[in-house]
Amino acid sequence: MIIGLTIILLLVLFLPFSVKYVEEHLEPFLFLMGIAAALVSNVLDMDLVIKALEDPINITLAVLIAGLIFRWGQDPIEKGILGLSNKIPFKLFLALTVIILGLISSIITAIIAAIVLVVIVSVLRLDRGSEVRLVVLACFSIGLGAALTPIGEPLSTITVSKLNESFFYLFNLIGLDVIIAIILFGILAAFMVKPNKSEDGLYDDTLEKESYKEIIIRALNIYLFVMGLTLLGAGFEPFIEKFLLHLSPLLLYWINMISAVLDNATLAAAEISPSMSGPTIKAILLGLLISGGMLVPGNIPNIISAGKLKIKSSEWAKFGLPVGLIVMAIYFFVILIFH
Repeated sequence: MIIGLTIILLLVLFLPFSVKYVEEHLEPFLFLMGIAAALVSNVLDMDLVIKALEDPINITLAVLIAGLIFRWGQDPIEKGILGLSNKIPFKLFLALTVIILGLISSIITAIIAAIVLVVIVSVLRLDRGSEVRLVVLACFSIGLGAALTPIGEPLSTITVSKLNESFFYLFNLIGLDVIIAIILFGILAAFMVKPNKSEDGLYDDTLEKESYKEIIIRALNIYLFVMGLTLLGAGFEPFIEKFLLHLSPLLLYWINMISAVLDNATLAAAEISPSMSGPTIKAILLGLLISGGMLVPGNIPNIISAGKLKIKSSEWAKFGLPVGLIVMAIYFFVILIFH
């Protein structure tokens, strides 16, 4: 069984990063891998099937409803962004953008927060360097903030489900750490992003509205994605008990830097167990969330923003890696001292 789970884990970790077809069809791939893991572990029963069908409902509805609301209100939102950016100091506007998107992403979902970010960037028409810096910092913020509720992103959905905890469990566990980090990224944006004085921008017009088909397909993909993660997490319980339960939280924190190249929700499904202590779960989550912003594949907001704004992986890494490593180091000492 352990050999079979090891093979599945290696496929889950490396195929999305190395095979383009798998990367483009990640949701059905993870669903199939989840079924395989549950079968290998002999845990695929009716209770697990029902759980896998129920777990994605809330986040799927949140993504669908928020997507529709944003589509219907996109025009006034764009005008409001432009008007607000002209009325308040530019640095303050940037800081508030990063902080507010991070804080509300747990309610409107990380996906919608990323789409709002793309609209803001398209309206501001920044120079390329500032544009990349703003997007990267905001995606760090969104990725962290979305984890505070089970409807914010798949990582939080699957974590709360696996631990069988309440809606506010993650907020109580990592809320203070996350909010401080979000404020930090907002301050960095105020100092590291400059206004564009020229008329050259990435977009000539505001962002094209998404079609209803795109919104519905995205919601269905999220449903399949979370369902696959539920199955994957249940299937990997024996693997977790054998190899991860007794590792130091500090070691797990640094191991989870692989979240920079792999979706952090997938790693959360494979790593987190109800048998783990609170400090261990906290170290795992902070490691996953922070490093998830370093590179494009690490988190859903990164993928959406980079795709819509045509940000290359090398552009993202040039700024995202050093920022992420510095924040990882800061939080390592926070965990070491206070936990």
